[in-house]
Amino acid sequence: MKNQNSSIEIVIIEDEDDILELLEYHLQKAGFETIGFNSTHKVEQFLEEENPSLLIVDRNLPLVEGSEFVAEMREKGYDIPVIFLTAKDSDQAIDEGYLRGADDYITKPFRMQELIHRIKAILRRTGAIQQTKLKYRDLLLDMEAQLLFIENKPVKLTKMEFNLLYTFMKNPNKALQREFLIDEISEESQGKTINVAINRLKNKIDPDGTKKYISSVWGVGYKLN
Repeated sequence: MKNQNSSIEIVIIEDEDDILELLEYHLQKAGFETIGFNSTHKVEQFLEEENPSLLIVDRNLPLVEGSEFVAEMREKGYDIPVIFLTAKDSDQAIDEGYLRGADDYITKPFRMQELIHRIKAILRRTGAIQQTKLKYRDLLLDMEAQLLFIENKPVKLTKMEFNLLYTFMKNPNKALQREFLIDEISEESQGKTINVAINRLKNKIDPDGTKKYISSVWGVGYKLN
């Protein structure tokens, strides 16, 4: 199976070459793509052209202090997750880091495996790393096996039905437009095809109609309840 991290790019801003090399080595070994910078110079230009999944930022940087740079990026609308990896370990410094836009704050010296765990936790929350299993009420989707289980019993779905249910389960209790569903599952699908597929899906996951997983939203589309 292809490494699901292989298309995830992480930017590392660290002015100590040995730490930068160490970080790049271990993150690449964990399957991530990395690009390193020794200062914040040219990072904003990079962010304008690329869309990395995460920034790892030292605070003790030349030119611009790391948390000041992140605060500036937040002011400009960049919402890329940020982990500060820094020797600044006072309570005041940590509070300052979060107030300036950190999603996580790790102090040096640090344990590499803990850093990787925290990276993966953030990437799961942002959706960059897909979960292998997705659960909602008594529905369980196994993404690797492409199977649905209801109360631990397998239910056979077509590829379109599976993709539809996956889209609903990623967006529970949200009214989803037909156009959005069409874009998510297949560029060639038409409105009538979506309607038929959703009706088939409803019959498979709720044959007696008592659980009412999927409902129509007048003038909009459908919603997973």
